[in-house]
Amino acid sequence: MRAESSSVHPLLKEGEVYPPQATGFLQKPMAEEKPSKPKVRVPLRIEETIAGITIGLLALITFANVVVRYATNFSFAFTEEFSIFLMVFMALVGGSSVMAKGGHLNINLLVDKFSPSIRKKIRIASTAVVGITFAILVVLGSRMAYDEYRFEVTSPGLGIPTWIYTTWLPILSLLILCRTVGVLVRIWREKI
Repeated sequence: MRAESSSVHPLLKEGEVYPPQATGFLQKPMAEEKPSKPKVRVPLRIEETIAGITIGLLALITFANVVVRYATNFSFAFTEEFSIFLMVFMALVGGSSVMAKGGHLNINLLVDKFSPSIRKKIRIASTAVVGITFAILVVLGSRMAYDEYRFEVTSPGLGIPTWIYTTWLPILSLLILCRTVGVLVRIWREKI
């Protein structure tokens, strides 16, 4: 007897799909969900556009470096500074957007066993810890950028003042902190 082939996995019900991140054998199939965009005062489109422009610049710089290296056997070694800055910049801008959407990784195995009111308290506590972390980054990043400005520290590759790069750490950390406060307010207002 031959098993019939079908487009639906035998363990899935109609309309269910494996989550794209599921790779382990213990994960159950889940129903397909459409992510809901949270109601935010400052549009998420701003961060998404900035991240898109940043990744475009990064791709352009990297592509130009590769073309020039193979065509002329000369490398734009100085572009490494810009590339690293753009990667860190994009990670922080993307982190702000993902924070507002509630898309950061979380482990719910133990939390899901609690009642809804306790789950809400755990979400508030964990989001508050994230907020405290980024508040610390705002303060320490500001001090670091100011020290680099005051002592006229320059980058080894291009000789550019490093405060130009490090100024963005407290600015973007403040952006993530603001998004975290927004998430805290939304969690607080949720009805159990």
